Amino acid sequence: MSAISIRLPDDLDQKLTEEATRTGQPRSQLIREALEALLAQRRRDRLDAQLRDAATVLASDPEARQEALELAEDFLSAENEALEGHWWR
Repeated sequence: MSAISIRLPDDLDQKLTEEATRTGQPRSQLIREALEALLAQRRRDRLDAQLRDAATVLASDPEARQEALELAEDFLSAENEALEGHWWR
């Protein structure tokens, strides 16, 4: 595992220390978890932006939009049929 050195503002350092004391976790573990959560959120945000861009392009093309609506209707019908059965058995 590699090591990294960072500088934290005093107030953030205090919050980190308080959380480490409260949870009994090492400060470095809390920092790793926070960084992992931040990077995962940024990946999700990028994917959301790509999906929005694709949806915008799709919605601007009448043929593609109509095809997407038809596919959505097909999936809705299939989902409704599945719910009519006893899926829990």
